Amino acid sequence: MTEALRGYSPAEVEKITREWVETMVVGLNLCPFAAPVVRDNTLRYAVTTAQEGESLVAAFLAEIELLLAADEKTVSTTLFIVPDGLQDFYDYLDHLRLFEELLEQAGLEGVLQLASFHPAYRFEGVPEDDLSHWSNRSPWPAFHIIREAEMGRALTHYANPEQIPERNIKLLRELGREGLIRRFPPFADYC
Repeated sequence: MTEALRGYSPAEVEKITREWVETMVVGLNLCPFAAPVVRDNTLRYAVTTAQEGESLVAAFLAEIELLLAADEKTVSTTLFIVPDGLQDFYDYLDHLRLFEELLEQAGLEGVLQLASFHPAYRFEGVPEDDLSHWSNRSPWPAFHIIREAEMGRALTHYANPEQIPERNIKLLRELGREGLIRRFPPFADYC
């Protein structure tokens, strides 16, 4: 991440992240399941000031508790955003594994799942400059905490969900780097 995206207030981080979700994720239909939760305003944007270690784990666990305690019609899903930590993609991946292990230890495997987003996201074995990475690139490191039951219900109404990544890669490559930056200008600061 560049210095251009450092030093934002939590409110500014949330605003820019909302713009990214609305413009890229929903606007390009990268995740066909996102539009209803955005439209219904049930996607919680949780911006943490924690950067690493125990404070970050505690903040993540607090978000899990909040999500589980909330009615699905109020808080359907949570985007846990870490604007001041985990800038290194491999540190981020270590935390993703840790958070997945914590969910498993808490008996929440099959109840909650995580989707991962990072400014430097890279799929293993894919060339560094390939635009497929942009399907998971976000302004700041983020963990999307998803209720599996809700995802299961959404999948019953979507034909061929296994084709989503392939469709996204094709679309991102067609738009090209400059087209993606025109669509969401903050990409220029970190991609």
